[in-house]
Amino acid sequence: MSVITNRPKGTQDVLPSEVYKWQTVERCAAETAECFGFKEMRFPTFENTALFKRSVGDTTDVVQKEMYSVAAKSPANGKDPDDFTLRPEGTAGAARAAIENGLLKEALPQKVYYMISCFRHEKPQAGRLREFHQFGAEMYGSADASADAEVISLAKSLLDRLGLENVELFINSIGCPKCRAEYHKALKEYFSERKDELCPTCLERLERNPMRILDCKSPICQGIAKGAPVILDFLCEECSAHFEKLKTLLDDMGIKFSVDPKIVRGLDYYTKTVFEFITNDIGAQGTVCGGGRYDGLIEQLGGDPLPALGFAMGLERIIMTMENAGVEFVPARKCDLYIASMGEAAQRKAAVLTNILRAEGFYVEADTMGRGIKPQMKYANKIGATFTIVLGDNELEAGKAKLKNMETGEQVDISLGDSFIDEFSNNLIAEMFKAEEG
Repeated sequence: MSVITNRPKGTQDVLPSEVYKWQTVERCAAETAECFGFKEMRFPTFENTALFKRSVGDTTDVVQKEMYSVAAKSPANGKDPDDFTLRPEGTAGAARAAIENGLLKEALPQKVYYMISCFRHEKPQAGRLREFHQFGAEMYGSADASADAEVISLAKSLLDRLGLENVELFINSIGCPKCRAEYHKALKEYFSERKDELCPTCLERLERNPMRILDCKSPICQGIAKGAPVILDFLCEECSAHFEKLKTLLDDMGIKFSVDPKIVRGLDYYTKTVFEFITNDIGAQGTVCGGGRYDGLIEQLGGDPLPALGFAMGLERIIMTMENAGVEFVPARKCDLYIASMGEAAQRKAAVLTNILRAEGFYVEADTMGRGIKPQMKYANKIGATFTIVLGDNELEAGKAKLKNMETGEQVDISLGDSFIDEFSNNLIAEMFKAEEG
């Protein structure tokens, strides 16, 4: 029998045999963020479409080609239907939530993190899916370069904690609206001389936002862009000083970096600092983390003027990088005890003991399939149970059973009475110590 339909193109199923990899990354991300004072935020999977057009930019590929948008049914009062979009990224939704819920009126800086699913209609390939997942961090309130250094340090600390060594940090400054206006003029002049060679999308960008051409995926446009003016030559005094301070702070913190004047990031809300962490371990889709500063976004979305910055990491790419680099994940939890039973009375006793141990935090299984002893023991072996107990009439009458170590075959007596929890706990702890010493 086959399913009536397969999963949608560009999505993936994460099965129990693989989910421990995701849990490893998610736990490390949350713990690292909290060490830096970031608190978790959760916000809707979809937002009003206007939010992304306003923040991400209507000249970007995300808005023009990749968003999943729907129009709700027209209400009975005849008003225009609401337009909703599945979030293509996290920064806009987090900023909207921070403004709407008064978070930015509280003590500054405000620091939040999130783990979310995002959606973009792209050509599926390794490291690039239509539904993908991100760990993101956002910091609101500080305009100082020390905040940029802290956010970059958070990303670097997480990558280090995950054991990723072959990852390089690249930074750039794309200036503020003041100095970027002069840069746009220089770009227009440069690209206009070769406009006949640009792709149709970049021809449109040439008039509206020429910096987007630098981020084009077309090999021809990329080749033309190699000779384009460099933003660092157009920075105003304030933006230049900010960038120099950031470089000094990163040097002081021992965080290695390279300046790449071609980094612009793909979204319109960025200002000043932009950065990427790139690996060579997963081929062409090597960017595992990208971020920067977006000092105008909060005001653009209706809040009071407030500087902000952040980053996002693609969890799929992080996991791919860890796999390719041979990094070990925290293994899935093993079953501590499997209680096999023969007969109705033994099955009832097994249910009681299982319930008691689970309440104490142990991972315990018992038969619910009505199997015989041999199939039960085979199952215990398949799930990797550390210990097993077999209960029958003799064990119930004696009030004790044999606790078997499934790896060594060693067996010891264990009481089925009041001391059961303590005796089992002591045996499990002893086994854990042996494993660590081994």
